[in-house]
Amino acid sequence: MKYKDSGVNISEANETLGSIKEIVKSTFTKSVLSNIGAFGSMYDGKFKDIKEPVLVSSADGVGTKMILAEEADYFERCGEDIVNHSVNDILSVGAKGLYFLDYLGMGRLEKRKVERIITSMAKACRENNVSLIGGELAEMSVVYNYTHFDVVGFIVGVAEKKDILTEKKIKKDNVIIGLHSSGFHTNGYSLIRNILKEKKINIKKSFPFSKKKIYELLLEPHRSYFAPVYPLVRERVLSGIAHITGGGFFDNIERILPDNVDAVIDTSKWKTPELFSHICSLGDVSFEESYKTFNMGIGMTLVAEKKNLLYIEKSLKKFKIGYDIIGRTASGSGSVYLLKRS
Repeated sequence: MKYKDSGVNISEANETLGSIKEIVKSTFTKSVLSNIGAFGSMYDGKFKDIKEPVLVSSADGVGTKMILAEEADYFERCGEDIVNHSVNDILSVGAKGLYFLDYLGMGRLEKRKVERIITSMAKACRENNVSLIGGELAEMSVVYNYTHFDVVGFIVGVAEKKDILTEKKIKKDNVIIGLHSSGFHTNGYSLIRNILKEKKINIKKSFPFSKKKIYELLLEPHRSYFAPVYPLVRERVLSGIAHITGGGFFDNIERILPDNVDAVIDTSKWKTPELFSHICSLGDVSFEESYKTFNMGIGMTLVAEKKNLLYIEKSLKKFKIGYDIIGRTASGSGSVYLLKRS
């Protein structure tokens, strides 16, 4: 018996690793101390611009969005999804990314698909100034049913200790700013897929409101907020940041609130993108369920004192990032309240 007969092709894996080496190396900075293929990836721990460095890490996956990518054979943006999601997660506590590691699990190793995913991942790493310094290709047909792919990422970043955002900085009468999302990002796709299946919708066709194919709209990658938001962290004009991911507005904003402060979000303050409205209408998704599951057009919220609002708005406009003032904080018990559109 041979390993290949059990569904694991070592020679294909080695060939694939060889083909992506230069792509991965394009993300390296001078701080990367190891080469591709080493048993452990190494990164220089000196930070010239940070006096009291605190390491911050996070792990996440693209999830069932990958099934849509498989159905459409459209893997060109999946790597951006996981890198940008991870960058946003650690940004929410005040950190910038240093390096990234990936895990690609698959039923059958397909070199071209892996190259497309890694190329996308490397692109996002370069855009966020993060080095892709290691990873794992796992071929397991009994786990991933030959066709399925699992894309997971691990990020390590650094924050200045004084810049770290905790719930202690959030007070009543703060303003809440919502930064526009690029789409569904990487959350709610199990529900989206159920809606598409129930309504027998072909993702290679188009919705009435867009010329793009449905799969192109749904596979628009997770937006990174690093460039416009990190300078505001370093300038210490923010009181808190919530990345609107799984759990929507309720779970994610609650994570950053102190026990004596509530967040009040007015959903009439921004225009819900038609893609969200259409999907929710197709699935008869309730108001509460939609804001609990999806970002509804707001991918990140910034909490700040009113006196800093003008400066923050000027800064955001420089980066041409869409935003709206969507709420405020008030005395309470650490809960989130959403006001319906009238």
